[in-house]
Amino acid sequence: MSSPVPASRRTTVHTSKGGPQDWGIAEEVPVEIGFNGAAWTVMMASPTDIEDLAIGLALTEGAVTSGLDIEAVDIRQWPEGLTADIRIAPHLLRSDRIHRRALDGRTGCGLCGVEQLADLHAPPSTLPPGPVIAAKAIRAALDALPDHQPLNRETRSVHAAAWCRLDGEIMLVREDVGRHNALDKLAGARLRGGEPSEAGFVVMSSRCSFELVFKAARMRAALLAAQSAPTGLALDLASQLALPIAAAGPDGAIVFFSPESADE
Repeated sequence: MSSPVPASRRTTVHTSKGGPQDWGIAEEVPVEIGFNGAAWTVMMASPTDIEDLAIGLALTEGAVTSGLDIEAVDIRQWPEGLTADIRIAPHLLRSDRIHRRALDGRTGCGLCGVEQLADLHAPPSTLPPGPVIAAKAIRAALDALPDHQPLNRETRSVHAAAWCRLDGEIMLVREDVGRHNALDKLAGARLRGGEPSEAGFVVMSSRCSFELVFKAARMRAALLAAQSAPTGLALDLASQLALPIAAAGPDGAIVFFSPESADE
């Protein structure tokens, strides 16, 4: 369903060239995500594709194991923000991940599903060997991503996550003010009906941080590519999970980790 809150508003700005100019401003709202009427976490997010966000966060944070287990997502608007209540049989929830807690997930935060430091060292299982993605395909996807970002063209303030075919063709995109929210929305859109069989890779408009590696691994992506280079922690986690990561370079795409080079 569509969000009851607009994704942007219009305002008047003044540029260096002088004179007023119409400008789009991206909205961000609190989104409470819960299960069967009980709150789980609160995210600051763009008010679009909220059902995808709820399902994707539940999947990438390990609260549920399959999108097929989710019966419905009830989205409501309140004066304080939006709520997304995931309806699912109680026995299908991960009890070790579902706790009633007051947890503020800011748009720049990548630890929204982490309750203790030990959780950072409990990543998803290592990925099996997958197809090798050509640098040409990675660069093509990175170059094409801006054309799939209508909200960012209007506001110049939101990130995007895209699912791409092995040849670099972009198949699905989600946008959000938070980079990890955008990836969760993408995961929710892809995995709500179960685990898709087709191979592909993820492209992000943002920097490559460790939580994006974590979430892309849960999506079984063949590679994670971002506009900027990874952090050291992201690189370490990618190596641990056997998830290739890449970034845009001046002459194409730079691959920082690939399974072929893991033992070099």
